[in-house]
Amino acid sequence: MNQSADFFIRSAVTETTRSYMGGLMTFLVTSAETDNRLMLLEVRTVPGAEPPPHLHYNEDEVFYILEGELEVYCMGQVRIARAGETVFLPRMHAHAFYFLSPLRFLALAQPGGLDGYFETMSNPATSMEIPATATTYADSEPASAIALAAKYGVKMLSPEETAELLPQYPGFGLSRLG
Repeated sequence: MNQSADFFIRSAVTETTRSYMGGLMTFLVTSAETDNRLMLLEVRTVPGAEPPPHLHYNEDEVFYILEGELEVYCMGQVRIARAGETVFLPRMHAHAFYFLSPLRFLALAQPGGLDGYFETMSNPATSMEIPATATTYADSEPASAIALAAKYGVKMLSPEETAELLPQYPGFGLSRLG
């Protein structure tokens, strides 16, 4: 029997958490720990910290919502995911979302491999509180994120591509809160 991974138990603590684009991202299971089969994160974030519309060439994503609400745009549909619900985002399909409230969710990517992107785009967390003044995608220079994402098989969509692939999406950086 070929054993390629070690057994472990891990929780969301500062030592395994990074400050990422306006929220916190805990690496619960890394790609390196699974021979690149999957990656599992716990994400804590707030409205306004959404990533730009994008698609993954290599990974399917699964989000399990622990707390809060997420408005999801994918495959011509708009859905609201709430605590206790699961979102499946298939590879090669553009998607975008709005965080409708403070949000905590598990994010599984299969296969793994995105860890390097998230590590490069983040800094070690100093606490388990979401930083109040953290840089988000909406207020950062996009060129470096676009180039880095491409290296990891993720395409950040231009406004024109977003309008074509996600016609119901109101636009990146717009508030969805009334």
